Amino acid sequence: MQQTDFMAGALGGPNVYCGRLHVAAHEHILITEESFEVRNVLLRESLEEAGIAQEVADAWMRVEDAFRKSIVRTRLDECQKRHFTDEILDFPNPLRKAS
Repeated sequence: MQQTDFMAGALGGPNVYCGRLHVAAHEHILITEESFEVRNVLLRESLEEAGIAQEVADAWMRVEDAFRKSIVRTRLDECQKRHFTDEILDFPNPLRKAS
């Protein structure tokens, strides 16, 4: 079976995806609103740099934003290990300068 990216299906291409669903793939990571926003800025810049048509980039960003409510969390206790040996991943706030 051919494996293509989930985004291809979301943007009208082949709807074949063999990975984990987004909730299960991110449940062990504390993804804050700030982290999600920084990622969106970097993604938008990458799409522009790659010369992706504006309407495709906008559609891509809408799909990305649809995941926001299901993966953004505010506290570590909202995260769950996927496996017994997993650790909860908590990264520094990308908008706060190190002191």
